[in-house]
Amino acid sequence: MSEAQSSAVGGTKSHRIYLLLKDAILSGRLPAGSKLPGENKLAEQHGVSRVTVRRAMEALQATGMVARKAGVGTVVLEQPLDATVMTASVSNLMPNMVKMSQASQVRLLEFAYVLPPEMIRERLGMGPSGKVQRSVRVRMVDDKPFSHLVTHVPESIALHYNEMDLANTPLFVLLERSGVKVDHASQSISATLASHEVAEALDVAVGSPLISLTRVVFDEQGRGVEHLDALYRPDRYRFQIDLERNGDDDSRYWEPKVGGMPAGGKAE
Repeated sequence: MSEAQSSAVGGTKSHRIYLLLKDAILSGRLPAGSKLPGENKLAEQHGVSRVTVRRAMEALQATGMVARKAGVGTVVLEQPLDATVMTASVSNLMPNMVKMSQASQVRLLEFAYVLPPEMIRERLGMGPSGKVQRSVRVRMVDDKPFSHLVTHVPESIALHYNEMDLANTPLFVLLERSGVKVDHASQSISATLASHEVAEALDVAVGSPLISLTRVVFDEQGRGVEHLDALYRPDRYRFQIDLERNGDDDSRYWEPKVGGMPAGGKAE
């Protein structure tokens, strides 16, 4: 049974409870060996029926997170120590892009030249008739998908590489080979729910919560060279921001630390 199948637990309410309990287990709030509350108590806490709770518990059991023991109840199981979580340092963006590519594998789903949506065209600073190379990729680590990436690159740049290049070489490297001198980027992070297409690619249930990232990369002349829409599985990917205190006395404040932890590695 795939993770997407096992987490499709028969309805929105049971799926929500499944995700809440799964997050509590993966985060360590429910450590291995701890006992989950009974069905009646969980049903009361979440305002649902016992049947709904039972479906969520069955899904947790199917994914190997809990076990039902006679006379004991539902117990949290030890999770594999080699479970991989990619960690990205927000304060160290460019090195992270390289390290992330080196530590993972890519599956190319789409590759085409198209007219970009108006929003993307404006963010890249392109004219109304300009085309982009649009690609859809899934990044994996240990053969498990963790990110769904949709990129738009101006045609004049993308013509320097082909579909096979993109399937085997990090886009960041291809941009540099195309003569692009990357200078800075604008990035925003939010959250969203998995659509049917993305859910299938990332092996999660439709409606599962995902980390959403949008990034526009610029060259030294301030021209947009890449627009990225990325979706990440929160159980296999996380962002880290290293902070340091600055200022004096009452005016002290936190700000991102330059040159933080090496990015793109496995979480400990």
